[in-house]
Amino acid sequence: MKLQRHGTLACLALTATLALSACGSDNNEPASSASTSGSAAADCATGTLNTQGSSAQKNAMDEWIKAYQQKCSGARINYEPSGSGAGIQAFVAGTADFAGSDSALKEEEQPQADAKCVGGAAINLPMVIGPVAIAYNVDGVDNLQLRPATLAKIFAGKVTRWDDPAIKADNPDAKLPSTTINAVHRSDSSGTTDNFTDFLTKTAASDWTFGKAKEWKAPGGTGAAKSDGMASAIKGQEGTIGYVEWSYAENGGLKTAKVGNGAGEFAELTAESAGKTIAGAEVVGQGDDLKMKIDYNTKEAGAYPIVLVTYEIVCTKGLAADKLPLVKGFLGHAASTAGQADLTELGYAPLPESVRTKVEAAVKNLA
Repeated sequence: MKLQRHGTLACLALTATLALSACGSDNNEPASSASTSGSAAADCATGTLNTQGSSAQKNAMDEWIKAYQQKCSGARINYEPSGSGAGIQAFVAGTADFAGSDSALKEEEQPQADAKCVGGAAINLPMVIGPVAIAYNVDGVDNLQLRPATLAKIFAGKVTRWDDPAIKADNPDAKLPSTTINAVHRSDSSGTTDNFTDFLTKTAASDWTFGKAKEWKAPGGTGAAKSDGMASAIKGQEGTIGYVEWSYAENGGLKTAKVGNGAGEFAELTAESAGKTIAGAEVVGQGDDLKMKIDYNTKEAGAYPIVLVTYEIVCTKGLAADKLPLVKGFLGHAASTAGQADLTELGYAPLPESVRTKVEAAVKNLA
């Protein structure tokens, strides 16, 4: 069932971006020449890569590493889900061959990252697209729905009980307890936090005054490290709410809230609703830098608005000669149609084909 559900997201991301025919009956059609190229076995190389960063992309990385190492004996890729901020720091320090991050390099981070790339620059390659779930643990409350302004008040510490009038207004038919709200946030530097606070900043600016950042700025609440720590914290205590990448919410059996979108609806987090927001994402980087922009205020009917893009940050030039073939081989596999298709069972979405081919080309250009 999970494959079918997330497969819908794959179809939507592809069809909405390229106006391709619906996935359904075409699944058995011969691949086009472009698809054949993308699906071809990745170039194998030997050696060891050490990389780290986003914990939200850990499940995707684990799948890609397993598949690549099975195909390519003599290759070893180590990925530590240390968090986006730690991954970028490790990349800058030279202890990570590339970094995973849930947000693109910031303007102030770019010079340090570029300095690591002798003769080149650090670029952002989108590899994983995943919805951010608002997961909660409140006995007797199913089908919770929250407007962005209400979410902002909860995570800013302005709404502290589950039967607060603001939550009641969003859920007029629910029996809400007077339980104290325990709002959980990431304690480590996190691209997921960066995306979530960006969402709050752009959709509820009057109620969220702490800006967009990888580090949590609002007072109060409870901190938890990494995505698995967030999921465990939410599951472990009654009255808890938090933000976490969808695959972790699903794997943890957590309830997820419907979120208000720019169309004035409460959108349930499903493959279809997240796909509608993914379809509106655009590439805003230049050349092989493929930074993307997501419209959190999307007015698309039924669109679930909190979706993040996870990047691999890598040097265009300057990689060590003994690392370059393996970096290109592994990232080439991740960017292939086969590698992206592996994500549909894990709670992620494949890259839209128009973006995937650009990522694949950028990997081939690494030198």
